[in-house]
Amino acid sequence: MKLRLYFLAVLFALSCTARTNVQAQTETTEESVDFNELSESFLQNIIAEKGTQEIQNVLANTTIEELAAALDTNDKRLAFWINIYNAYLQVILQENPELYDDRGSFFKMEQILIAGEMVSFAKIEHGLIRKSQWEYGLGYIRKWFPNKFERKLRVDKPIYNIHFALNCGAKDCPPVAVYEWERVQEQLQIGTKRHLKKTSEFNSETNVVKVTSLFSWFRGDFGGKSGIKKILKENEIVPTTKDIDIEYTNYDWTLYLDNFIEL
Repeated sequence: MKLRLYFLAVLFALSCTARTNVQAQTETTEESVDFNELSESFLQNIIAEKGTQEIQNVLANTTIEELAAALDTNDKRLAFWINIYNAYLQVILQENPELYDDRGSFFKMEQILIAGEMVSFAKIEHGLIRKSQWEYGLGYIRKWFPNKFERKLRVDKPIYNIHFALNCGAKDCPPVAVYEWERVQEQLQIGTKRHLKKTSEFNSETNVVKVTSLFSWFRGDFGGKSGIKKILKENEIVPTTKDIDIEYTNYDWTLYLDNFIEL
């Protein structure tokens, strides 16, 4: 009888140990998800024409709390959301390019599942990356009542450079790069200068500089007209900010995917 009780006690102890080990391994697995690395892999798989469904599943099945804890700095959030926006746009429009025929509806459509919530491209851009800006406020008007998802996961300090990193699928959009949070500021500066050099034209005789319409649509993000001139000078588009007139070029909305670059 005593021997039987001894064996039962041993089995019970082993069972408890096994359960504890499994639980510990599960918790370690959950805690070890590097969401920035995951967002980079998402884009890298697209570039290499590999599947992305497993990555999408991880993003869908995490929680707001887990994601917020992992994205614990402004640079991590910037890099993550830029990569996520650009990656999902490629995936969705490669499968259903006809959705781009009605761009207004496309960007507002809740079609991306992250942390159990369906979100739109507009939500990611204006709510999470631009820190709850009203989409039609030209960068001057914040939203009054963003929901929990937005409050918990948005960037703390939005920066204007993101407009030269987000790819909306159009021919005049900036190309897609894989952003790493450790060097995201450097990458954004390089990408900004590159895109401005490509899309700007300064006439020294008339002192008129033609620039992308992005400056007009989000003028508040750039600090208004004086801020735009300062940015153009810093990026060596114009020699001075004085007596410079700005003209905005028409935007080419032709669908243009697979536009990738290394920064």
